[in-house]
Amino acid sequence: MERDGRGDARRALGRLLEAVLASRGEANAVFDILAVLQSEDQEEIQDAVRACSRLFGALLEREELFVGQLPPEETVMAGSQGPTRKYKVWMRHRYQSCCNRLVELLAHSSFQVKELALSTLMKFVQLEGMHPLEKPKWEGNYLFPRQLFKSVVGGLLSQEEDHSLLLSQFREYLEHDDIRYHTMQAAADTVARVTDGHPEVPLTFWNNAFTLLAAVSLPHQDSDVSSFYVKHAQLSDKWKVTHLKEHRKAFQLMWLGFLKHKLPLSLCKKVLVVMHDSILPHLAQPSLMIDFLTRAYDIGGAVSLLALNGLFILIHKHNLEYPNFYQKLYGLLDPSIFHVKYRARFFHLADLFLSSSHLPAYLVAAFAKRLSRLALTAPPEALLMVLPFICNLLRRHPACRVLVHRPRGPELDSDPYDPGEEDPAKSRALESSLWELQALQRHYHPEVSKAASVINQLLCLPEVSIAPLLELTAFEMFERDLRKKGPEAMPLEFIPARGLLGRRDDLCAQHFTLS
Repeated sequence: MERDGRGDARRALGRLLEAVLASRGEANAVFDILAVLQSEDQEEIQDAVRACSRLFGALLEREELFVGQLPPEETVMAGSQGPTRKYKVWMRHRYQSCCNRLVELLAHSSFQVKELALSTLMKFVQLEGMHPLEKPKWEGNYLFPRQLFKSVVGGLLSQEEDHSLLLSQFREYLEHDDIRYHTMQAAADTVARVTDGHPEVPLTFWNNAFTLLAAVSLPHQDSDVSSFYVKHAQLSDKWKVTHLKEHRKAFQLMWLGFLKHKLPLSLCKKVLVVMHDSILPHLAQPSLMIDFLTRAYDIGGAVSLLALNGLFILIHKHNLEYPNFYQKLYGLLDPSIFHVKYRARFFHLADLFLSSSHLPAYLVAAFAKRLSRLALTAPPEALLMVLPFICNLLRRHPACRVLVHRPRGPELDSDPYDPGEEDPAKSRALESSLWELQALQRHYHPEVSKAASVINQLLCLPEVSIAPLLELTAFEMFERDLRKKGPEAMPLEFIPARGLLGRRDDLCAQHFTLS
């Protein structure tokens, strides 16, 4: 019976729809269709959304909606204007009410309703672009339904509900150049509106905003800007939307507007993870990111490690000067560096930063000594990476080899190195030695012992690539050890037991038997 009732309601909506499209005299039936959008039943809502999609889609194509600045409904209906104008203004107001309700449905509890509302709104965006509801200011003027689209983006960037799943559906529209361009502008406006005068912005909004911003990916050259969601008979070079330079400007304004706010620490990490390959390469002026990256670098811990990637690009490719950079990099070396999630990325970048042969010997010696001291308590999988790292530093900088071989050096009663000194220039590392590596030659793991013994050999050999060792885990080491095949007969310092009670002449076997 319930299915029959829903079938009747669907057929009733269909009859109302056909009546409105067939005759302007039946226009009041639109109220009945819009009323169903307020229903509590999600299937009824979906039927009403589909009916509105067909109704207003047809009216847009027929150009039966008022074009221009929409006047108040009461003024037009009470005036002496013709019936056609009154009908178009009246129906335009109904269309606006429908769009407002569809934006509200983006927050509905049912994902099917949200998905249908989004697809319907994007259909209206496409049709409005092809049949504009505003008059062009001049011939060839580029028109796009910015207000409607801005309300769609505003609905996606909810402050109350996580829209990550709905935003993943929206990603398919971002493949179109015009949608991507206007998304960047609308997202920047929405972030500015929500944060204006509101110091405490919900975490949900920031997460939704980041999900949308991170989904924006720019093409690499102007010739790639050719896919438009709103179809045009001919593209004009005068339109900003057709130029990659304008896309880069919008992309930059969007990210700068987002990152100028104090973001939650978890979100800051997410931004830094994608900064070097998804954000910096597409900015019109990458150097403008220096404020955000330096703030992140000063936070310390994992955040500082992640900020290194972006800083590396700005320093090496954009000639950025960062005061006391190596002192802060030196300060990041603590016991936790071997256990953080981003260990591989940190040591890869540290290797690049310390690769220059123009670095002073005291600085390189301080890094080698600090890493050697930390290696005493590091896990084996980290040691197999950090020991070649230290040896590579000694190979690149011959002046630092006094740390492992100092002819006619003075006898030392204690290590002059000061591990608590934050300034590597004052740590006295160059006066010390890498006795820690000699201690690690007696490590319980044979591979670690072998890696530490490299300092006993000539360090004039080529550098060892640490890239294959950066991602090494304890599980991989364990699996590798299990696959090793040892000798069949292993010499032992005791007589192995035979049987449950030992040998026949053993004391236990003399007094007990198995029966």
